[in-house]
Amino acid sequence: MKRIAIIGGGISGLAAAFALEKHRRTGVDLEYALYESSPRLGGVLLTESIDGCVVEAGPDSFLTEKPWAADLCREVGLADQLIGSNDRDRKTYILVNGHLVSMPDGLMFMVPTKMLPAIWSPLFSTRTKLRMMQEWFHPKRKSATDESVASFVERHYGPEMVDRLADPLLSGVYGGQADKLSLRAVLPRFADMEATHGSLGRAMISTLQKTPKPDAPKPLFTSLKNGMQQMADAIISHLLPAALHINTPVQAIQQQGASWLVSAGYASDQFDAVILATSAPAAARLGLPAQLTSALAAIEYTSSVTIALAYDRQVRQSLPPGFGFLVPRSEGKRLLAATFVHNKFPHRAPPDRALIRCFLGGAHHPAILDQTDEEILSLAKQELRQILNLTADPLFTRIYRWNDAMAQYNVGHIERILAIEEACRDLPNLALAGNAYHGIGVPDCVRSGAEAANRILQALDLPPLK
Repeated sequence: MKRIAIIGGGISGLAAAFALEKHRRTGVDLEYALYESSPRLGGVLLTESIDGCVVEAGPDSFLTEKPWAADLCREVGLADQLIGSNDRDRKTYILVNGHLVSMPDGLMFMVPTKMLPAIWSPLFSTRTKLRMMQEWFHPKRKSATDESVASFVERHYGPEMVDRLADPLLSGVYGGQADKLSLRAVLPRFADMEATHGSLGRAMISTLQKTPKPDAPKPLFTSLKNGMQQMADAIISHLLPAALHINTPVQAIQQQGASWLVSAGYASDQFDAVILATSAPAAARLGLPAQLTSALAAIEYTSSVTIALAYDRQVRQSLPPGFGFLVPRSEGKRLLAATFVHNKFPHRAPPDRALIRCFLGGAHHPAILDQTDEEILSLAKQELRQILNLTADPLFTRIYRWNDAMAQYNVGHIERILAIEEACRDLPNLALAGNAYHGIGVPDCVRSGAEAANRILQALDLPPLK
């Protein structure tokens, strides 16, 4: 009998446990124990139902083009619960000089693939529009070293593109800053496009021309009818209840020959292998070898706050169409972004309700968690009033705090990951999973958990996952 410990009960740890449970049910001689320090499993996948609204505390969806989360949902019986975003009404605004300006048609992330809409858009100054046209003649460039996303984008399109698009877009995804985030880790396709085509615009159009158009385009985002927590709950229902240990923080793990001693609470237990599905800094505090500890501790994290605010029919009718807006740093606001949930996923709120989610914190405003709920809510309402002329009182509000939840793929991230993987080669019965390494989204975390389980199965000479 092989015994495997999983430390961390977020989606990465649950995905690893599910992979092991599938093997156990086929008769493979193994058992597992999952340790979670908090009172619940699922990590940032947390959903509340309030006054007919589906309120997400963490991520409200995942990218459809990354299949791992949707595939897992189907495996745990949620195929009929998968829903797509309302892309027919997809529109995103950028706050420019206090006014919401819609992103022009044909803009893919920050690359214009249709020149006329970009030229006519008030989102960009004349100087930036000239840079867009010049960018089509950008020479090929292949760099052996990493650089920040900001320096890369500025080289192609100028500083205004960094301020108005690159920084707010990446702040919404990573909670980070474009002048710190690694191009090779965050946007490796852009580095490849520069190396093969020079111009990002020409490279993007070339890719689009070679990609067959599907009969029915897939939605950009996928979610679940009753919220993302459905996914965590469904996975948990497939696991052995006796193997799940909540309110059980692990203080240390210690290698003892070919096995590991896991110390949690007042007890210690022996395991043949360990999957660490915690944040990188939390893993670094568990007494691992110095080289691995140092590399893990070098990965930075940011904290964030999400606020849900519900309003009546009158407010819903007054809000602009689309998915929401992003706020550049130059606007001097504390809000990073806001989502009009009732437009993005119409079934998230009744027809007579508007549901808005606001995002604060990240690398730009790390001290937001030091403020009280009252101060945070007052700030959000004040800035919504300034941006949307929203003066009505919300019908209900919810505030969710996420401390050190967002891994930062800063410049040099790939080298840090290589150092971590090198240090792990001497620890074949240890595997890492989570958002710190090869992607921060829900699908990336699902994949990392399954891959960690597979590495451990192979290390223990058990049949691998198929």
